[in-house]
Amino acid sequence: MRLIATDFITHYRPTVCDLRVFLREKGEDEAKPGPFDEVLHRLGLRHEREHLATLGAPLDLSEFPFDERIRRTSEAIADRIPLLYQPAFRVEEAFAETEVEIIGMPDFLILDGDGYLIRDSKLSRRIDQDHHPEILLQIDLYGWLFEKSCGAAPKALQVHSGTGQIVSITYDGGISALQNIRKILTIKGLVAEPYEPVGWSKCNGCGFTDRCWARAEQNSDVALVYGIDQSLARALNNQGVRTRKDLLASFNDSTLSEFKRLYGKGERRVGKAAASILQFAVAMEKQQEQVLSVPAIPPKSNFVMFDLEGMPPYMDELDKIYLWGTQVYGEHQGEFRAALSGFGPTGDNDGWLGFLANAHQIFETYGDIPFVHWAPYEQTYLSRYVDRYGDPTGTAARIKANLLDLLAVTKSSIVLPLPSFSLKVVEDYVGFERKGIEFGGQWAMAMFIEATETGDELERKKLMDKIVAYNQEDLEAMWAVFRWLRSKAPVPS
Repeated sequence: MRLIATDFITHYRPTVCDLRVFLREKGEDEAKPGPFDEVLHRLGLRHEREHLATLGAPLDLSEFPFDERIRRTSEAIADRIPLLYQPAFRVEEAFAETEVEIIGMPDFLILDGDGYLIRDSKLSRRIDQDHHPEILLQIDLYGWLFEKSCGAAPKALQVHSGTGQIVSITYDGGISALQNIRKILTIKGLVAEPYEPVGWSKCNGCGFTDRCWARAEQNSDVALVYGIDQSLARALNNQGVRTRKDLLASFNDSTLSEFKRLYGKGERRVGKAAASILQFAVAMEKQQEQVLSVPAIPPKSNFVMFDLEGMPPYMDELDKIYLWGTQVYGEHQGEFRAALSGFGPTGDNDGWLGFLANAHQIFETYGDIPFVHWAPYEQTYLSRYVDRYGDPTGTAARIKANLLDLLAVTKSSIVLPLPSFSLKVVEDYVGFERKGIEFGGQWAMAMFIEATETGDELERKKLMDKIVAYNQEDLEAMWAVFRWLRSKAPVPS
């Protein structure tokens, strides 16, 4: 059996999943990387090469066949070559009487006095146990491979992070890495596919999403019931409750409320969530929605649909919003307005001020009007940008006073036969059809990164136009869901 250091990445990214390890070991077909993955790969390679340029002339082993890389690595260490780029190590070790070939290829070996330090370049900006345990395990394994191959521990383990900092990693002699290797080897050696509950956020970005989601739907997997988290799905599965029918046959509100699942280092009862979970299970079984109450929508004739496109903090110096999209719908429809972040040093502030100007004009035209958004994202970033750049005209405060979270309204008023309340899922349920073939937050981020990097102004405009069109469709989708939800309530006079 073979194990490579990147198996830790397989296990942990995009979220921890035993099944992904199993499926890759069995050679199951996997979706090709999307635009965002390709951009990340390219940026990671550039980050690595830029750091290499600061270290001096290396012995570059990246182009050699693998066996030759291993031989040349050993010879270079013996000759005390100052800098090795893309060295390779291979160690054979027995685990429970199974011979395992373990392979690792760190980015850099750097001679430091009487020993070598191992350094890897990563785009990740936070290198710690809470955010990226897989990186710590990978580097720890490199240290163990070096020690087994060279007879001495590495001088140090380091990560060149996305911030450009050199982060030191404590080497524990490979203990942590080997413990995780045993778990991964157990998964790889399984005959039957392990149970792994699907999840809308959990599975996003995985190459097996379509495959696993289709099987979960075919099997009426209990994990698809809204309100059942990963821990509860595993606990139910361990008790033989694997489908929605099993759930409804085995529990009522009271007994499910008392059911316990792992929570942190202990256990926790399902509690008050039990009634809602069973309501969603019934709705999915019957494929029929259930209106709980009149949706709490203000009796206004016009509403602003409000949606942001942003970069997460691990991808940018700032936790940046690069597009602030608004459009008034209703009795007197307004024009679509997109405030875009610029590409210079003041671009982030320029986008914020452009958005405030757009919002001010909306208030001037329509008075106090609800700004409708989906989930807390928009409210969160309004507050962050006020803290960052201020609210010189008081417009942001006025927006915050008029925010209406359509997700919260939907969840409190209706039970849907759906596994998720993602806007993309709900808009499809209500019959909204997008014109754009490619869409999604990660796709938009990939387009923005491309726009940031190109020096061709015409190409940049084309890319940004695609993002703007995507955002406008987001607003149209939200308006479609809004109208559908409002149809569940009496029309205001």
